Amino acid sequence: MDTAFLVFLVGLTVIASVLVKTLFMRIGISPIVGYLALGFLIHVSHRMWDVLFSETVRLFEILALFGIICLLFRVGIESNIKGLWAQLRSASLLWFSNIIFSGALGFGVTYHLLHLPLVPSLFVGTALTATSISVPVAVWDETGAMRTPTGELLLDVAEMDDISGVVLMALILTIAPVLEMGNGADLVGPLAKNMVWFFVKAMGFGAFCFLFSCYAEKPITDFFRRTEEAPAPMLMVAAVGFLIASLAELLGFSLAIGAFFAGLTFSRNPDTVKMEPSFAAIYDFFTPFFFIGVGLTIDPNMLVDSAYLGLLVLGAAVVGKMLGTMLPALYKRGVLTATVLGISMVPRAEIAMVIMKRGRELGEWAVPSSLFGAIVLVAAATCLFAPLSLRPLLSRWLNQGMESQRPEKSLRGIHRWN
Repeated sequence: MDTAFLVFLVGLTVIASVLVKTLFMRIGISPIVGYLALGFLIHVSHRMWDVLFSETVRLFEILALFGIICLLFRVGIESNIKGLWAQLRSASLLWFSNIIFSGALGFGVTYHLLHLPLVPSLFVGTALTATSISVPVAVWDETGAMRTPTGELLLDVAEMDDISGVVLMALILTIAPVLEMGNGADLVGPLAKNMVWFFVKAMGFGAFCFLFSCYAEKPITDFFRRTEEAPAPMLMVAAVGFLIASLAELLGFSLAIGAFFAGLTFSRNPDTVKMEPSFAAIYDFFTPFFFIGVGLTIDPNMLVDSAYLGLLVLGAAVVGKMLGTMLPALYKRGVLTATVLGISMVPRAEIAMVIMKRGRELGEWAVPSSLFGAIVLVAAATCLFAPLSLRPLLSRWLNQGMESQRPEKSLRGIHRWN
């Protein structure tokens, strides 16, 4: 294959992703929808004109892998563990309720209603526990509601969703091969062995990350800041994060999980968090390739097969998050506030797609192509319609006097960027 054409195609894709992001953000839609559509259009173009070669597909897969690492590293570094701990009492009930409702409903619909096997149903249930906070946060920010106590609560619960989603993903990736062996008492021994080994490795890796965060992270970051000018220190921090992610892969946790915990190790240092915008260029280059790569795997015929599955799973995704968030919020916060919170928790994108993509990599037995297509439809639909539904409700919520609860200073730093 001509190398010049390969470079040309990558450059063209980067330009297209930047234009997609600009256009979609201007019209108030998550760029993730545009990235998925862009990948799908590339797939359709290939079917029509045979524009892709095996080298191109492999390169896109590598870029998508770096996209996952950047995506999860960003989620980790944005997770304010100290702030979450301080808000644990107020946020834990909403977090626990929404992941139980959304996870159980997602599993129930796929396993009992659609009669899919156990492992695919577990992947769907796990994916639906996650929340894409980057989608509604733009609406909350533009209305000035993000820095209210309710906005802080929303951010806390969504970040807890992200953390629990990554942990559940690590767990299901460990037990899925054992569950695929069959049912019955013969599985108890292998399953228990895998679970014990998982927790041993998790404790060891967690201890390493904790010790690194306490004793090595600040000296390393300070050294980078003294010896290099911005944005080089953040690039070095990201490189260390990549090394930690590779360690997780060697332990069998996957690069995505390692990247998330690598971000967590740096999130305790406010100086590192302040440098985070320097990571934006790397993030903007690589992360779209993950969603474009997802779009590339979508066969137009598969979308037809996935439509029915997608509608049912979409119903579970919406109802699960709405009920799980609204029921505990109704008692103290009222119907309108509970509804605003519920809609804000509905979008699924980053973590949900990573979970399903990792399952898809295990094989058709773990995540069938039709089910993967259904989750893509769920992600696109929730990212598209949730902000459109949220904007008028949030304006009404503020107009009814809720803006009076806005504090002079945020309870903790909000440093998410799109």
